[in-house]
Amino acid sequence: MEFNLEEMLNKVLDQLKTVAKTETVMGEPFTLGEFTCIPVIKIGMGFGSAGGGGEDTNKKSGKGGGVGAGIGIEPIGFLVSKGNEISMVSVSRSKGLQSIFEKVPDLLEKLMQMKKEKNEKKKS
Repeated sequence: MEFNLEEMLNKVLDQLKTVAKTETVMGEPFTLGEFTCIPVIKIGMGFGSAGGGGEDTNKKSGKGGGVGAGIGIEPIGFLVSKGNEISMVSVSRSKGLQSIFEKVPDLLEKLMQMKKEKNEKKKS
């Protein structure tokens, strides 16, 4: 079996390009009441490769190599829009997703209050 380091590197780079596209960093939008939310994700990648060959004292030769890659994905916040207003809601590094889930009840309460006020204005 012939070892081709360049071919292996190209395959790894092609896969990394697939992962590191805009659609990966900016998640799928979703609606929460009157708000549109877009998850923002941080992606970290790394890769390494090595190859070598040589002959021993008996004139036998050998070749070898390897390629490795790693990826880390971390949510960093949400772009939130309502009408013409857009804001970034950050996710605390120390709490991660926990801080988002802590904010959801408050957000839902505010949405319900806004809807109630809107309905009361329509009635009067």
